[in-house]
Amino acid sequence: MKPARRFGVRTVATLLGIRFAYRFGSRLAPARTVAHAARVFQTPLPSSRERAAQASASTTARREDIVVDGERIATYVWGDPATQPYILLAHGWSSMGLRWQGWAAPLLAKGWAAVAFDQPAHGHSGGRLCTLTDFIATVRAVGRHYGDAEGVIAHSLGGAAVTVALDDGWTAKRVVLIAAAADPEAATSRFARFVRLAPHLRGPLHERLALRTGFSIGELHIRHHAPKRQQPALVIHDFFDKEVPMEEGELHASLWPNATLLKTRRLGHRAIVDDEGVQTAAIAFLSGVDFQ
Repeated sequence: MKPARRFGVRTVATLLGIRFAYRFGSRLAPARTVAHAARVFQTPLPSSRERAAQASASTTARREDIVVDGERIATYVWGDPATQPYILLAHGWSSMGLRWQGWAAPLLAKGWAAVAFDQPAHGHSGGRLCTLTDFIATVRAVGRHYGDAEGVIAHSLGGAAVTVALDDGWTAKRVVLIAAAADPEAATSRFARFVRLAPHLRGPLHERLALRTGFSIGELHIRHHAPKRQQPALVIHDFFDKEVPMEEGELHASLWPNATLLKTRRLGHRAIVDDEGVQTAAIAFLSGVDFQ
């Protein structure tokens, strides 16, 4: 992760301040430092809401809201999921539902409807904090609201959420996981290294997160969930993904009983979603083509 490329000057200054504070706070005020780190870890970047506002001005989607655990969740619908088979589109961390609007036209051309949504604290949805458990609950609730899907396409943290949420009151015939996260403990470790939280505070960070979610971080690892899935899955991951390493895509493919791994190069973690070749492969797979 290269902050100078991804963040503005003000945000870089804030990050440097956090790193300085965490280095000293890890020794002098560990409890307060862990509490602050937990809040930062659960807070999406403001750019999620900013980009959603910009994208809303030009989208062709129909906006609908549902309520999940007391929070208003914004959904975006192309076509009619009540009369057409539909594809559910699940975004990743600090992203938003309308990042999928480039997929809408080719999905509609196949005769499918499409449904995307903003996770809590993302885009136009309510809430201020969000974790993987919120991602899971929202995927499950949106899926139940619109009914079983023809297929689901999920990116990054959305991929981990779909892996856990499937077949719990909602299902999809086929699954495409793009740059999907697999190991939540690895994610907290990457976060801790990035903000310079001392290694001995990672355990307390996990404990604080568990207090809010009701789940230990180990329970959310996909090794407990992917082996139970029966639908065909296409796992697409890039060799040069610096945010979710290729090893996590390989883990999805090895644990999911009926999965195929498609490796890309030079697309990274985010551009992979917008790549024409990736889109073509995903739609072909959802149409019944197997890449064995």
